[in-house]
Amino acid sequence: MNAELATLNDKMVQDGFWDDVDAANQVMKRKKTLEGSIENFQALARRGEDLAAGFELIEDEPDDELLKENMAELDALESDVERAELAMLFTEDADKADAICEINAGAGGTEAQDWAQMLLRMYLRWAESHDFEIEIFDEQAGEEAGIKSATFCVRGPNAYGLLKAEAGVHRLVRISPFDSAARRHTSFSSFFVYPDMQEDVEIEIDEKDLRVDTYRASGAGGQHVNKTDSAVRLTHLPTGIVVQCQNERSQHKNKAFAMKVLKARLYQQEMEKREAERAKLADEKMEIGWGSQIRSYVLQPYRMAKDHRTNVEIGDVDSVLNGRLDEFINGYLLKRKQGEKASA
Repeated sequence: MNAELATLNDKMVQDGFWDDVDAANQVMKRKKTLEGSIENFQALARRGEDLAAGFELIEDEPDDELLKENMAELDALESDVERAELAMLFTEDADKADAICEINAGAGGTEAQDWAQMLLRMYLRWAESHDFEIEIFDEQAGEEAGIKSATFCVRGPNAYGLLKAEAGVHRLVRISPFDSAARRHTSFSSFFVYPDMQEDVEIEIDEKDLRVDTYRASGAGGQHVNKTDSAVRLTHLPTGIVVQCQNERSQHKNKAFAMKVLKARLYQQEMEKREAERAKLADEKMEIGWGSQIRSYVLQPYRMAKDHRTNVEIGDVDSVLNGRLDEFINGYLLKRKQGEKASA
């Protein structure tokens, strides 16, 4: 980081640096990020030195209370170092963005729709455990149970950078609660994520490229929602992308939210085109069924959650379904980073 910062500082003092304002601003932005990272690591190093001195003091003069304080600080420091190391993996501009997430039930009928709702709960629990903000844009109820689909936004530091590790098809194996014969069923649902648009990223959408449909919202929402065509569905004709929102009572607000999701998806699509040599979201969007899953959650005949990309396994599958996803996310991001270094 210090070497890159020195290179950027050299660029800034060269003649004509501000001739290209956009390029100069990108350099300034990167410089600020590097300076913040360096300052953070220096602070962590100072804390480590202070902690080492504290333990040396305890060796000379044992003090149970001071030992307790030092152990608590050691745990906190280890957590902060892990977060700092993880933050170094977020190298793309979009990584720091909020995340717009979509869950869709796949093969398996009612089983898959119930599984989709379980996935929604899992990701909401994960977001809550990280003190992220959550806003649900749209949720389509299943015929008998669960949900057909849901679209929501997770807002917080590096939300997209973290959740992009979860994009793909998720497989559940369990004894079906909907089968009177209590047979084992396999269900599939997908989770995909797009970066919420930053103010400095321009995505232009021509109104003539849009088909706007309004309809009455379904499910909970009160008399107003059920009696007015407040829900909005947008179809982007050139790409075939369809987004919808029915969470707000105002048709205007629902359209604004739907436009936000559409812009995020168009931005993601453009990102994939520019980075064809890397593992892209479009490549992961296989059929939501057999052979395409990134992770399996097995409740019967044994209990385990396993990521098929990294081989990370967690035996306590209940904790995973309650939002324990960091081991999977960290494992994927580290493996992806290693792959980038190997191909460089």
